[in-house]
Amino acid sequence: MRGAMSSGKEYLDFILEQLSEAEDVSYRAMMGEYILYYKGKILGGIYDDRFLVKPVKAAVAYMKDIEYAVPYEGAKEMLLVDNVDNKAYLKGLLEAMYHDLPAPKRKK
Repeated sequence: MRGAMSSGKEYLDFILEQLSEAEDVSYRAMMGEYILYYKGKILGGIYDDRFLVKPVKAAVAYMKDIEYAVPYEGAKEMLLVDNVDNKAYLKGLLEAMYHDLPAPKRKK
C-alpha cells in the first residue's frame, strides 16, 4: 500500500495542458489532491500524481487497456489513464464520458 502522498502542482499543470483541447475543464484542490471537472461535472482527479477517471460505461468502452486504481484508501476504484501524452485521445475520452457522468449535486 502506498503511503500518504499528494499530487504536485506540476503534474496538475501538465494534465490541464494535455486537456486543453477540451473546453471547460476546471479543477478544485482537495486534501493535497485535485478533483477535475468537465463542463461542471466531476470526471475524476489527480491522485498521487496519477490521472484517474470515473469508471462510467463510456470510459470503459473508450479505453483500450483498462487498469483500475484506488485513488485513496477506502475509495471506490477508478480508471487509470495512462495515455496522457495524447491530447486528441484525452479530448475524445472526456467527450465520450460526459453524458455518463452524474449531474452535479445541487447545493442546499
